[in-house]
Amino acid sequence: MRKERRAIDWDKGGSVSAVIAYPQRHRPGVTPTVVLAHGAGNDMNNALLSGVHQGLAERGLVAVKFNFPYTEQGRRAPDRAPVLEACYRAVIDTIRADPTLVPQTLIIGGKSMGGRMASHLAAQGVAVAGLLFLGYPLHPAGQPDKLRVAHLGAIMAPMLFFAGTRDALCSLDLLRAALAKLPRATLHVIEGGDHSFALPRRMQRSAQEVVDEIVGASADWIAQIARR
Repeated sequence: MRKERRAIDWDKGGSVSAVIAYPQRHRPGVTPTVVLAHGAGNDMNNALLSGVHQGLAERGLVAVKFNFPYTEQGRRAPDRAPVLEACYRAVIDTIRADPTLVPQTLIIGGKSMGGRMASHLAAQGVAVAGLLFLGYPLHPAGQPDKLRVAHLGAIMAPMLFFAGTRDALCSLDLLRAALAKLPRATLHVIEGGDHSFALPRRMQRSAQEVVDEIVGASADWIAQIARR
């Protein structure tokens, strides 16, 4: 596996950093590619995101992670959704146009807010083979009545949701009810996990073991999509 750092231009006149991890055996146009965005309170160097990013490349996939403009510029407050979406769209367009990549199977997603922005793009008609959610922010903390699900029914691609049983931003009962209406959605529960899949000490599982579980389930799911 090798990693390559790039600057990706987007339509507001700036650029953001991205890291592309290539598997040991990479075939342009054939190897599935996964694009992952970070959550609201961190950047692309987040431990969970980076672990999944590297793990997927080790499992034979091209994996891409990137910064949104606000983190690239050192700001704490996230950009508004239209800016986040425009940046994510520019990353997708860049990956698709790159002759060393040109993926036929493109999966998008990310951690929390990053995955949510990916779902906005898919609902708006951006063609992707699937969506991967590392802790979907179903509702604000303490506000389970404010569900962020109205757009999910417009997504035609398969979706894989990872959710922890202690996630303050995602009631599992509410998520299961929402996904029951989406025939191409799959739920993978991380027992004891919070919004970032951190576990209580009593469970005696390391963070790497959780990453390995996520990577394994994701790679198997993507392989099924690629075979179709």
